[in-house]
Amino acid sequence: MATDKPAGAQFEQWASLIGTIAAPITVLGALLFYFGYVSSASEYAYFGINVDTIGLSTQAYIMRSPQTLLVPLLVLTLASAGFLTLNAAVHKRITAAVTTDASAIQAQRVRRIKRRAQRSRLFGLAAVAVGFIMLFAYTYVRDWPLYGLVTPLLIGIGAGIVAYSSHILNLLHRLQGQQKWYTAKDTSSAWSVNSRDGGSLLARRTAGVFVYVMIAASVFWATATVAQWSGRGLAEYAALHFDALPSVILDTKESLFLHDPSVVVEKQLPKSEGQIFHYRYRGLRLLIVGQDRMFLVPAVWSPSDSTLIVPLDGSMRVQFQFENQAP
Repeated sequence: MATDKPAGAQFEQWASLIGTIAAPITVLGALLFYFGYVSSASEYAYFGINVDTIGLSTQAYIMRSPQTLLVPLLVLTLASAGFLTLNAAVHKRITAAVTTDASAIQAQRVRRIKRRAQRSRLFGLAAVAVGFIMLFAYTYVRDWPLYGLVTPLLIGIGAGIVAYSSHILNLLHRLQGQQKWYTAKDTSSAWSVNSRDGGSLLARRTAGVFVYVMIAASVFWATATVAQWSGRGLAEYAALHFDALPSVILDTKESLFLHDPSVVVEKQLPKSEGQIFHYRYRGLRLLIVGQDRMFLVPAVWSPSDSTLIVPLDGSMRVQFQFENQAP
């Protein structure tokens, strides 16, 4: 008769299940936060703002990341689909070449595939070498606008080509070894070959781990670069369309001495009993609202302008204007 599992065993199973689900979600959340932070930092640096002064929450950074990651995700999806298609075709061709009945044709096809794989591996190693040269020559080439994208792509794509070419060569070797195993008359010689292969298995796996770490780091670096470019692009677009941002009227107790009176109009309010605000400013736009402050910019971008930080503590009076469009 079956007995129920102890409560401790059930708890361990549930804890293991929760850990299995929570770990990927935690990693995904951390990645979304990081790329959202990188994009926001680049975006608001364009307006002279350190993103940490805004006080955005973790959720806000995560919500900002999908727009940044849209292009990298599409590229990775298309690249993965192309790789799977290519891999299926290559495996089919290798299997046909190794298992064909005509030994002369078989040897010729296998040699041709092996040469192409070896050349591809050399090309991948060359790409990785160029990428590392650029990496160590950062001081000399850091001002190149494409440095942050080209360098990780060279390293990542080169490492991927090396890994796949090595996989193809190992597959050829394994298939040929299996064929020799079944056709060999002396099984002791086949056993010695497999023993020698097993001695290098650990080295191959160790090298494979390093290659995959290199690919992951390169993808991470390239995506971070795209996030920076995305943030900068969003900032430049916003600067060209300040008229799309909410219009703000700001009343202050003292003059702000702004740099561009032709855009931000200052008007002195008439004095009256109980009136604590004496200056009114028009021509300001709301860039973003932080934790306890607002960031205002002029209605027209100029390199001499600056971002105005308005605390939300009652020391200034803020009004938002309706859009100039009748319903």
